[in-house]
Amino acid sequence: MPRSHWLASSALLLTAFPTLFAQSPRTIDPTALVEKIRGELSSPFPPDEGKPDANVPHGEFLRGAITDSKIYPGTENGFDVYVPAQYDPAKPACLLLKLDGLGSYEGVVLDNLIAKNAVPVMIGVGIVPGTIWKDPAGTPRRAAFRFNRSYEFDSLNDHFPEFVLNEVLPAVQRLTTRDGRPVRLSPNGNDHAATGASTGGIGSFTLAWRRPDQFPRVYSVIGTFVAMRGGNEYPALIRKTDPKPIRIFLEDGSSDAWNPLFGSWYDANLNMESALSFSGYDVAHAWGAHGHDGRPGQVIFPDVMRWLWRDYPAPVRSGVSQNSTLQEITLPGEPWRKIAQSFSSATGLAADSKGDVYLSDSAGIYRIGGDGKPAIFLRPGAGIAGEAFGPDGTLYGVVPSQSKIVAVSPRGGRRTVATGIAAHGIVVTHDGTVYVSEPGAHADIPSRVWEIRGGKKKVVDQGLASASGVAFSPDGSLFYAAEKSTKWIYSYVVRSDGSFSDRQPFFWLHMTDIPNDSGAEDLAVDTHGNLYVATRMGIQVCDQNGRVRAILPLPPPCGPARGLCFAGDHFDVLYVTDGTQVFARRLKVRGFAPWASPRAVASQGAG
Repeated sequence: MPRSHWLASSALLLTAFPTLFAQSPRTIDPTALVEKIRGELSSPFPPDEGKPDANVPHGEFLRGAITDSKIYPGTENGFDVYVPAQYDPAKPACLLLKLDGLGSYEGVVLDNLIAKNAVPVMIGVGIVPGTIWKDPAGTPRRAAFRFNRSYEFDSLNDHFPEFVLNEVLPAVQRLTTRDGRPVRLSPNGNDHAATGASTGGIGSFTLAWRRPDQFPRVYSVIGTFVAMRGGNEYPALIRKTDPKPIRIFLEDGSSDAWNPLFGSWYDANLNMESALSFSGYDVAHAWGAHGHDGRPGQVIFPDVMRWLWRDYPAPVRSGVSQNSTLQEITLPGEPWRKIAQSFSSATGLAADSKGDVYLSDSAGIYRIGGDGKPAIFLRPGAGIAGEAFGPDGTLYGVVPSQSKIVAVSPRGGRRTVATGIAAHGIVVTHDGTVYVSEPGAHADIPSRVWEIRGGKKKVVDQGLASASGVAFSPDGSLFYAAEKSTKWIYSYVVRSDGSFSDRQPFFWLHMTDIPNDSGAEDLAVDTHGNLYVATRMGIQVCDQNGRVRAILPLPPPCGPARGLCFAGDHFDVLYVTDGTQVFARRLKVRGFAPWASPRAVASQGAG
C-alpha cells in the first residue's frame, strides 16, 4: 500500500522493550526509552540519533538502476547505496538492505552507530520497487503501465529474493565511490540484514524466510502480513516449519489497517509475533498506539539496529519450536547433512534391507552406504527414474522413456516386469506386488494406478491429475497416491481381496505461490503412521487425519524435494534429493519399509 497513505501519529506506547533489552547485553531503561520516544514524536523529526554529528565521519550516497531485469521484465528499479566513511574495500562490508529506498535519515543513523561501534561497518542498499513506464524518458510524473510494488514485495515466492541476490547486489557491486573505492559486500549471509515498512515489511521478512542463509536479521515496520498475496498464511507456515535461523523485530500500532478489506495489520502482526514466539525465534516487538504510520518505526530504528546486531559476529541460531510433531520426529542438534557428491538428475530414492540408499542418475544407479559415500551399483541406469525394493532384495524401477517396469537383481541382472506403462511412482509390498502411478500425458490420457502381480498388470484406479508418489500405510489398510499438480494426496481403503475403494482427496498440502502447486513427487511413511511428502516446500509431514503438522525445508539454496526414503541401520535416517544434491537427517522416529510385513499402528484418533 502506498506510503502516502501512512497516517500521522503523535504517540507511541511500547510494550515489548523490557523483553527486548533484557535479551541485549546493553543496559537500557525501558521507561526512559518510552519517554524519549514520546518526546521525539511530539517534536520535529528526526530523533537525536538521526541528526548529523559534526564529530562523526559521514558516508556518501550512490545511485543506480536495474532496467534489464530477467526476473521482472520491463521494469525500472532504482536503488540507493550508502557507503560509510570507514568502509575499506579490502574488507567486504556488512549489508543493510532496505525496501522502498534508502534516505538521508538511515545514512545519518548508520554514520552515528558505526562511529560508536554499535553496529559493524555496513553498506546500506535501498531498493525502489519496479515500474513499467509508458514513457521512460518522460517527466518525473510519468504515466505507468504497471506498478510492481505489491507484486515484488507482498508475494511469498522466490522471485524477489532471486532479484535481490542475482540482479540488484551484483549491480551494486559494480559501483565505485567518488574516491575510487569499489563497492564490495560480504558474501557471508550472517553479515546481512533487511528492513522495510508496510509492504516493504513483509518483503523484508520474505527475504529471510526464503533465504535465511542470506538474510538472518529482519526489522519489519507496520508489515502487511494480511490477505493481499498470501501473507496471512505466514503464521501457519511458521508454526509448522522447522525453525529457521532468523532474528526479527516487529513494529506496529493498535489502529493500523490501511485498508480493512485485507484485514487488520495490527492483528496480523500480533499473529506473526505469536507464531514466531511459539516456534522459538529470537523475536521482539514494539506495539504502539498509532495507525499506518512509519515514523514510530523510524524513531526506534537505531535501537532495533543495536538489537539485531547485538552479538555480532556470532551467527543467528535456530530456536526450538513448541510444535509437538516436530518435537516427536526431530532430534536436537541433528541438522541436514549433505552427501558429498553432486548429481545431474537424481531420482528414485529407495533403501534395501541393510538400510543402504539407492538412487538413479544419468550416470547410473548409485548406492550410498553407512559411510555416506555414493558408489556406482549399476552403469548405466537404463533410464530408471523411480525405484523400490521388493522383499527378496530385488530392485524395481520405472523407465518412463521406454514405458516399462524393470527388475534388477542384487548382482545387477535386469529383466522386464511390465510394458506399456509410462510410470512415475512405485511401491512394492511384502508379498512382491508392484504398484505404480502413471501421470498421463494430458486430459485425454488420464492418470492411472497399476497393480502388477504374477506378471500380470491391471488398472486399479484412474482419473487423478498428474499422479506421482505412491505408498501404503504401515498396516497395509490404506493406499496413498499424490497429485503433483494440486494440493491433494488421495487415500484409498484396501479391501481384503486387495482391491481399492472409498477414494478421497484426503491429505491437504501447502502449495507454493509460484509455481502454484504442491509439486508432490514422492511419499514415505514412518512407524507412527505419519506420511512424509517430497514437495516444493521441502518435506511436508501429515498426520493420519490428512493434515500437515510439520514442514522440514531443505538447506537453502535448494530446489524442490523430488525424492525421499527412510534408510540407515535402524531406518531412522531420512534421505532427500532435490535432483542435484542429496541430504540426510537422523530423526527420532523410524521409517516403515514398504516391503516389510504389515504392522499395526496406534490410531491418532479423530483429532
